[in-house]
Amino acid sequence: MMNVDNYKNEENDLSVEDQNHHGRKQQHSTASASSPPAAAGGGELPPAEQPQPAPAVLQFPNVTIPARDLNTVCSGGGISFLSGNRSLKFSYGYSSFKGKRASMEDFYETRISEVDGQMVAFFGVFDGHGGSRTAEYLKNNLFKNLSRHPDFIRDTKSAIVEAFRQTDADYLNEEKGQQKDAGSTASTAVLLGDRLLVANVGDSRVVACRAGSAIALSDDHKPDRSDERERIEQAGGFVIWAGTWRVGGVLAVSRAFGDKLLKPYVVAEPEIQEQQIDGVDFIIIASDGLWNVLSNKDAVAIVQDTTDAEAASRKLIEEAYARGSSDNITCIVVRFERS
Repeated sequence: MMNVDNYKNEENDLSVEDQNHHGRKQQHSTASASSPPAAAGGGELPPAEQPQPAPAVLQFPNVTIPARDLNTVCSGGGISFLSGNRSLKFSYGYSSFKGKRASMEDFYETRISEVDGQMVAFFGVFDGHGGSRTAEYLKNNLFKNLSRHPDFIRDTKSAIVEAFRQTDADYLNEEKGQQKDAGSTASTAVLLGDRLLVANVGDSRVVACRAGSAIALSDDHKPDRSDERERIEQAGGFVIWAGTWRVGGVLAVSRAFGDKLLKPYVVAEPEIQEQQIDGVDFIIIASDGLWNVLSNKDAVAIVQDTTDAEAASRKLIEEAYARGSSDNITCIVVRFERS
């Protein structure tokens, strides 16, 4: 039987340590935690092109974010060529906003590395629940573990599955002394040669644009998905309605990293989709703070007319907040450009 007595619902308030999380996150994204939010470069942009600091008050459509909340917004981006293909380059931009939540549980990662002589780009959004520590662990370890997998280049899909499993096991081992349970989603995209591999755990989401059409590259892991509910029940768990469908009446996602009290019902097994980059205009990776209020089609329409990836990511944040998102909102836009 499931023991969930000590489990903290993801909607509940967080500890003081969690409420101080944003200051640590900002340090990942700007030169100084006390400086105004500015672009955190991920590529080789000339100084004249560096985005300028945001104004003291951000004007969103019909919404004003007070200056005291400004330090919860961070964004940045970069540009690069795909290895061996100088006719195709990509630019990326990211934005992250605490929003109406009391604390920040989202993390993101953008990384360009060389693995066995090949350039590889990693992008990920990690949406924590029950605190921020699982999402922060994924930011620091998931792509590192994946790139170090001995079969990463030769058998990328198998390497992704094994790296996700190992990262979850390593995290749970570190969590043994923790009384409070925590977990995180992970939506990731890997660019390798002319391949785009999307791996998803949870209800963050990856959406692509092809010829103006929105194409989902991941399926949300929700407890009311018939295949997910069957998997949970076969493992001895249950799904009930508690404001929304929840595993054990607690968790509103059916797959996640962490969540030790809900193992083996909530798993970190990724679903993977592979696409050829050719024909993809851009992809959006975002936490559910965006997708709860924006459809795939709406998000693609917002990005479509904005050539700057960072500006596009900020537009998505602004629109989601204006539409009443009550969650943290984090997104990454990766735009492909052909010469």
